[in-house]
Amino acid sequence: MANHLRALVGLFLLTTFLSMVGIAFASSNLVVQGRVYCDTCRAGFETSATEYMEGAKVKLQCRNYTNGAITVTEEGVTDESGTYKIEVSDDHQEETCAVMLLKSSRKDCSEVSEDRNHAPVILTHNVGIASNVRNANSLGFLKDEPLPSCGQLLMQYALGVDD
Repeated sequence: MANHLRALVGLFLLTTFLSMVGIAFASSNLVVQGRVYCDTCRAGFETSATEYMEGAKVKLQCRNYTNGAITVTEEGVTDESGTYKIEVSDDHQEETCAVMLLKSSRKDCSEVSEDRNHAPVILTHNVGIASNVRNANSLGFLKDEPLPSCGQLLMQYALGVDD
C-alpha cells in the first residue's frame, strides 16, 4: 500500500512539474533570427563568394489573417556575422509574419534582390518546435558590379551555360 501511495504522489508531482514547465514555455518570448548578405555575384542565392553584412537593417512585421491589420512591427540590425535577432512577445498564431530588408549597410551593395527581400516566419509555440528560436531564410542585397571571379564560380554551379 505504501508503494502505491508513493507512486501516486510521485506521479502527481511529476504531472504538476510538467504542467508548470508547459505554462512557462508557452508564455516565453520567441526570437526570430536570420542573416543578411551581399550577393557579390548577383546570382540570386548564397555562394562561396557571398559576404555577410554587418549593420544591415531588417523589419519583422505580422498581419492579422482576417483583416490584414498590422499587429507587430519590430526592427533589427545585423551583427558582425550578418546575423540579426529580433525578440517577439506573445503568440502570433492567427497572423502571417515576415522579415524584410530595410536598409543596406554598404553603398556598393544596396540594390534589393526581389527574390530575397523577405522571408516568412511562423511565430507560435503550437507548431511542435521545442525551441523558442525561429530561423528565417537569409535575405540578400545585390552588389553593384559582380566580382571578377564570379563567372568561374557560377560555372561550378553550371549556371549561365546554355545548351
